[in-house]
Amino acid sequence: MTRMLETLDDLFALVEDAPPLRVGVVCAEQVAVLETVRDAKARGLIEPLLIGDPDAIVDTGRKIGFDIDPDAVAAAWSEEQAAATGAGLLGGGGVDTLMKGLVHTDVFMKALLSKSANLRVPGRRVSHVFIADIPAYPRLLAITDAAVNIAPDLMGKAQILQNAIDVMRLIGVDRPKAAVLSAVETVNVLIESTTDAAALAIMAKRGQIKGADVDGPLAFDNAVSIKAAEVKGIASPVAGVADIVLTPDLVSGNILAKNLEYLAGATLAGLVVGLKAPIVLSSRADPPPARLAALALARLLAPPKPEDHYQATPADLDDEPLGCCAPMPEEACFPEEGV
Repeated sequence: MTRMLETLDDLFALVEDAPPLRVGVVCAEQVAVLETVRDAKARGLIEPLLIGDPDAIVDTGRKIGFDIDPDAVAAAWSEEQAAATGAGLLGGGGVDTLMKGLVHTDVFMKALLSKSANLRVPGRRVSHVFIADIPAYPRLLAITDAAVNIAPDLMGKAQILQNAIDVMRLIGVDRPKAAVLSAVETVNVLIESTTDAAALAIMAKRGQIKGADVDGPLAFDNAVSIKAAEVKGIASPVAGVADIVLTPDLVSGNILAKNLEYLAGATLAGLVVGLKAPIVLSSRADPPPARLAALALARLLAPPKPEDHYQATPADLDDEPLGCCAPMPEEACFPEEGV
């Protein structure tokens, strides 16, 4: 039976009895980051390893009344060194996941996607999922991809959608309902996102996308409002009750997510998925509840034991593309060799 998750607080209830998650915090020397770490540790949610300038981390902790054990700090003197240290710890099983601190996203993601980090899973696309707690909506809503894949093609969208479905199933939604978004709810060959949406719906019916009811194209109002769907005469198991919305591209996804956050009072917990462990990709502007919820979500999704992680070999993966950044170029999200 599907568990109804109405708010991000429901995630905390699911991890209440779970052991702490070993989290490597990359470039932890920031007040907002350490406040999150302090609060998450006090709740028994994490056991942190703080990566960065030891003196700056301890001094910043002292300012907020957080007594930091020097043994819980891994020294790194630059963003690149901190990101590489974190990726190495995760690849070697020293931590269960990583959390982005005061580090540029491109530096952080480049380290994670590096072949030497041993974090890629051949055949798996890297993508981003926001879990949105929206006061006006009666369930949590997954939004993908608003941060990593820039302009995925049809097969890229299928892989991104499968990642989001897997996330929702792991947090207790047995068969999530996924809406593939466009500007309209009818197929129009002049709007590529509508033809992709229709193809994705058929792919789900034929088992190429698993574990969810998928329909599209649907405009956003039809995806989340039963009334809007009824007015337009849309008969769909997804319309009005979507658990997941797949956006046409990163730009539309990012705009949607930030609109919900700043104009609709939503709290967004964001993770990068598709690597051997979920990654907390927090923004400097994220409020503490969003950061804590992202850690709770990572606790739910993290593999139970480091030794159970898949270990990729360098031969499985392409070389890291030059100029790799986040948002990520297509070849970084899904390398061709070994998939």
